[in-house]
Amino acid sequence: MDSEKVIRRDNDYVLHTYNRNPIVIEKGAGMYAEGPEGQKYLDFTSGIGVNSLGYCDLRWAEAVADQAHKLQHTSNLYYTGPCSKLAKRLCKRTGMDKVFFANSGAEANEGAIKAARKYSFDHYGKGRETVITLVNSFHGRTIATLTATGQGVFHNYFGPFNEGFVYAVAGDMESLKDLVDRHTCAIMLELVQGEGGVVALDPEYVRAVRKLCDERDLVLIVDEVQTGVGRTGTFLCCERYNLHPDIVTLAKGLGGGLPIGAVLLNSKVAGGMGPGTHGSTFGGNPIACAGANAVLDRLESASFMANINDRAAQLRAGLEKLPHVKSVSGLGLMIGIEFEPGVAAADVLAACREKGLLVLTAKTRLRLLPPLILTAHHVEAALAILGEVLAGFEPAAPAEGSQV
Repeated sequence: MDSEKVIRRDNDYVLHTYNRNPIVIEKGAGMYAEGPEGQKYLDFTSGIGVNSLGYCDLRWAEAVADQAHKLQHTSNLYYTGPCSKLAKRLCKRTGMDKVFFANSGAEANEGAIKAARKYSFDHYGKGRETVITLVNSFHGRTIATLTATGQGVFHNYFGPFNEGFVYAVAGDMESLKDLVDRHTCAIMLELVQGEGGVVALDPEYVRAVRKLCDERDLVLIVDEVQTGVGRTGTFLCCERYNLHPDIVTLAKGLGGGLPIGAVLLNSKVAGGMGPGTHGSTFGGNPIACAGANAVLDRLESASFMANINDRAAQLRAGLEKLPHVKSVSGLGLMIGIEFEPGVAAADVLAACREKGLLVLTAKTRLRLLPPLILTAHHVEAALAILGEVLAGFEPAAPAEGSQV
């Protein structure tokens, strides 16, 4: 494989809806990705939170390969073992009652919206279908989930949008209460707004939202596509908030690298979703479920979960000591880094890549989503590269007329 050839072919034939980094990834192992010419990168992106066990974890790969040799697909007209096993484990782990499997986070969020509207229709009739989401949220790129996304930048070009979505200011209960009326059926939250800059919601605000939903019989949906499956140090981020939603959505890290989404529902909402109300050709695919079961195997270990929290504390403490770092946000191994004026996250990303460290951005912040398997050594290696990169930036000149 030749990097220049791959990039040229991609430029010629792939629809360029992505701003790709100018590197080719050929293979990977654990925390490291490798290019065709021997380039090696310490990966603190995990495929945007997908490769929860890093690259090509042996037990995960064996589980996927074993299933591929048995049954790659049938349809949801029949039962399969990996699907039912995964469903039971997710329900037992989260305290939810039922699961619907999809292929992505956007599909999971679509299913959650449908289930919330179905509950409201069954109990209150037509006309109670509005979903309140938060300003700065991100819920997907289908038309419905794009409309649910509370960021205008994602709404350019693609109207008209679906009716039935309004946006409250995150953290402002009065903003939220002002939007609740006889048409409202659900409130949808990300506990940490990932694409919105890795900003965690205030626990008191989250408790107030749950109370409001209880008082008005609104369905509370929590989008854990990025925060779930151990990313924030507990299996669900909801656990950190002592929150019990009506619906939780998962994707990204659940499959360990294979496409899967899940809608977890409590019995109150699940009861209305009977045959014909929703579906997905590839939902519950045996190979994807086998990969997800392998991920859950690892997350059952108390020491594995403890390491996530230990490494998160180590990484955050180290980041706060680096030059030009103004603040560190997020929870667990979902981290946002705000820089002082004059330091652009995109420039830091490019410089890190040249030194063999892969990172992400979210709005104006640098974003870190390392695989959950990282060690203290990996944290120190990443901090060393970030420190070297940031030391090369000049401090911003004081504004004219300001006192020094």
